[in-house]
Amino acid sequence: MKNRVTAVFAVLILLVLSMQSSYSQVKWIVGGNMGLSISTGGGASSTDFTFGPMAEVMFGKGPAVGTEFDITTATGTPITWASYFKYYFTIPGSNIKPYAHAGFALIFVTNGPHVFIPFGGGASFGVARNLYVSADLTLGPAFISSPFPGFPGTTAFNISIRPGIRYEIP
Repeated sequence: MKNRVTAVFAVLILLVLSMQSSYSQVKWIVGGNMGLSISTGGGASSTDFTFGPMAEVMFGKGPAVGTEFDITTATGTPITWASYFKYYFTIPGSNIKPYAHAGFALIFVTNGPHVFIPFGGGASFGVARNLYVSADLTLGPAFISSPFPGFPGTTAFNISIRPGIRYEIP
């Protein structure tokens, strides 16, 4: 499983790097997210507040690679570090930028780190020059290992609904 995930990310990175030469403009985007995170698995569920910074490098008008760092108010205060590939779709004559994303994340908490495979999408809405407000939906499985040797881990499922703010550095 790890080898397949590594191979997929290597191919995605090479694809993005090969696209870079065909586009003349590379943009940096910085911002932050905050919202609700709903997790379920192992016979329990929880709803928690999540917040944190993010950064992306956008290659031309569509592809981007980004990372984010989130802190959650769940038990043990999990910290998530995610890297992802994002693609922005173009709507001619509009300041709305819908997007889809998928990636790989590590959740740092007691007896962790654990692996999380986030995917989803959303849209960024232009509110001023280079300033956007976003609405994002991220979901996916988290593979939680057991703290006790010989006992199986569990798979949790996470859904995050997060508004955010983005600034494109000119």
